[in-house]
Parts: sequence; structure tokens; C-alpha cells
Amino acid sequence: MPEFVPEVTRVEVAGRRLRLTSLDKVMYPSTETTKGEVLSYYAQVAPLMLPHLARRPVTRVRYPHGAQDQMFFFEKNLPSGAPSWLPRMPVDDVVYPLIGDLADLTYLVNLNSLELHVPQWTLTDEGERGNPDRLVIDLDPGKPAGLHECAQVALLVRERLAALGLELYPVTSGSKGMQLYAALGGDLTSDQVRDLVMQLAQELTKKHPDLILWKMTKSLRPGKVFLDWSQNVAAKTTISPYSLRGRELPCVAAPRTWDEVERGAVEAGSLRQLMFDEVLERVARDADLLADLP
Repeated sequence: MPEFVPEVTRVEVAGRRLRLTSLDKVMYPSTETTKGEVLSYYAQVAPLMLPHLARRPVTRVRYPHGAQDQMFFFEKNLPSGAPSWLPRMPVDDVVYPLIGDLADLTYLVNLNSLELHVPQWTLTDEGERGNPDRLVIDLDPGKPAGLHECAQVALLVRERLAALGLELYPVTSGSKGMQLYAALGGDLTSDQVRDLVMQLAQELTKKHPDLILWKMTKSLRPGKVFLDWSQNVAAKTTISPYSLRGRELPCVAAPRTWDEVERGAVEAGSLRQLMFDEVLERVARDADLLADLP
């Protein structure tokens, strides 16, 4: 049999010449969303997404055969064959790529990297791991709980952290639950932020034991929302805002308004995960709801 040669499209992006391959490949069979449409989404959302990726080492989840294929894998290291212009930085024993502009983003997405995950800290000018400039609380519902229950928990967390002077920014994850972000001044270590969020999770679990869970034990999760404090650990990453998810539908980690969350806490079913075309419509109307978040 002749060797398969993928179709190549040559483009110029941010002053770089790139070879884009297999643009007609279907990445999301349920919606027939192609690789070309995935790249187009990332190009359109890049002005809002790039600031949330800047100076953060990027872990990619690559789906060589599309989102519904189980042959996906996480990749931390710089991909083999990466061009010399792609920025990179060693962290511990891994050389991570960095994303500074649209060319960097397009190159990595062209490798079927549907999901982009980043830590809550950024690299210093010396290339060292800095203290986190934001905290994240991941709300992970256990069936039959869903976004309705996550919204209820989000309001409880918002009220508690407001007492500490922290403003929260909600993001529906594009998968099952939500993330809540808050900007930090950089004076706390990752371990200190982790401990703060863990104490918050324990406190809210004690007050609302039928709704909230702070332990990772999966057998305890059905019908409750796991308030995941562990994603503040320096070695952990969280899906980046505006990233696609490798699920059945091309949903996105989408910033939301508190009006939407408040409604979702009252009206079951009113809050749902958003697909990439809906997110593009929203950003054209609302710009970046996370503009004040590092």
C-alpha cells in the first residue's frame, strides 16, 4: 500500500511560515467539526486566550484520531521536531513549550492538541517558578449532581472568599463542572494557597455536608460537589480558560457572568456547558470576562 501523506496547507501566522495538515479531518464526529474549524476557533479567540497562557508552561492533551478516540495522551515536553522559534523553558526535568503569540498557539494546536492546561503560577524573568498569581477552585460534581449544584456551591464560595477580599471569576469547564478563579498578589506560595483552599473546602463541607465534599474519595461523591483544592499544588495544572475540551461535543472552558451562575443555582438546567461557536458569539459581544484575572 502507498504511504499515506497528509494534505498540507502552508500559511503565514504572526510572521511565521507554518505547515498545517489534514484540515478536513473530523475531530468531533458528533458535530462533524473539523481540524480546520478547531484551528479557526483558536485563531479567533487568541486575543483573549493568549494573556491567560503567557509565561505559563503548557501541558497539551493530544487527540491524534479525534476527540471520541481513546488514544489521546498528555504531553508536557516540547514536541519532537518543534521549530527553533517556539519558546521553551526547562522546569525541573521537563522542557515545556510556552505560548506567546498566535504562531506558537497554532503550531501546537496543529499537532491535534485540543486541550491546553496551565498551572496557577508563571515563570519569572530568570526562568524560575514564581509564586501563584491566582488561585483556582475546581467544582467537580458527582452524578446525579451537575452544574445546578455547582452553581449553588459557587455562590457559597463567593460569599466566603469575599470576606477575605477576593473577587471570584466563574468558568464552566467544558466538561462536567466549573472553575472559580481569584487573582492573588504573589506573596503566597503554592503550598500556602493549597492549604487556604483546603481549609475553605473543609469549612464548607462541615456547613453543607449534603452538598459539598472536600475529600477525594470517589465513593463519597455521588450527588455532591467535590471542592477540589489540589489544583493549586505547584505541580498541578488546570484547563486554560477558552480551551476546547476533548469530549463528545466541542465545548469550551468558558468564562461566565455571575448573573448566569445565580440563575443556574435557582433554575435547574439553565446553566450548561457552551460550545465553541457560542463562545465566539459571546466574546464578540462581551469581550473577555476574565480581563482582570492574571
